[in-house]
Amino acid sequence: MRSILPGLLLGLTSGANSKYEPNWDSLMTRPLPEWFDDEKIGVFLHWGVFSVPSFGTEWYWWALDGAKSTATLAFHNKTYGPDFPYASFAPMFKAEFFNPDEWAGIFKDA
Repeated sequence: MRSILPGLLLGLTSGANSKYEPNWDSLMTRPLPEWFDDEKIGVFLHWGVFSVPSFGTEWYWWALDGAKSTATLAFHNKTYGPDFPYASFAPMFKAEFFNPDEWAGIFKDA
């Protein structure tokens, strides 16, 4: 898993000096990283403060404070109270079970 990171970073920066217009035709002229067509599957993990309440999706903050989702507000107010701001979850996000080597093994075995 660690060997993928340099290639990914190189792929993200390889077109850094190129100029693109804000339209699809221009963006589609960008080169793809060499490894892109050779890979069979990718895994994207999105893990952050939204994992603390573990309700809905990673858009918990937006559902709570932006869209004011009825379901999210009801859950949040019942579980944490109406005066508990989203930012208060940050110190609770400890990532104590973060083990990238174990995850890489699971993905490899899958």
